[in-house]
Amino acid sequence: MRLRFVPLVLIALLLVLHGQLWFGRGSMRNVAKLQDSLTRQKQENAQAALENDRLSEEIRDLREGLEIVEEKARSELGMVKNNEIYVQIAH
Repeated sequence: MRLRFVPLVLIALLLVLHGQLWFGRGSMRNVAKLQDSLTRQKQENAQAALENDRLSEEIRDLREGLEIVEEKARSELGMVKNNEIYVQIAH
């Protein structure tokens, strides 16, 4: 009697594990969905990184552009900021 019980338990365990492989949380179908989701997320992250790089370059260009404008205004036009004292040293 006991000898027949062991194969039945092993077969039941095999069926449970097989069911988990195809229908459970770690099933092949679920893993494939997660891999697709991961691939899409990586593509979105890559696009976001490109946009961030573009925006960083634009910010850098704007900052440098404003610095150049300010430098030219100071040197060529003698302009000063509010509450700033202009001192010119004669050679």
